[in-house]
Amino acid sequence: MQMSHFTAEKKANIFKTYGGSATNTGSIEAQIAMLTERINHISAHLKLNKKDFSSNRGLMSMVGRRKRLLTYLSHNNLESYRGLLEKLGLRK
Repeated sequence: MQMSHFTAEKKANIFKTYGGSATNTGSIEAQIAMLTERINHISAHLKLNKKDFSSNRGLMSMVGRRKRLLTYLSHNNLESYRGLLEKLGLRK
């Protein structure tokens, strides 16, 4: 049985880095960073397991959710949006 990809410390570190504090789990930036981390992990999994269609479906839903959050952020706080894209390495 495989252990979870995220430990409590890793989640708290992501929320602290992008959300301002470890308990600020609702900030848009922290949610996008968390989704990006999960997307990267599942993408690596799918490179090894090409026929894992249920994980692929979950990945697609996460990508769509991240896209919607990024769109919301770009409409409401453009500076934060641009800074987040640069930090996460999205849109090369």
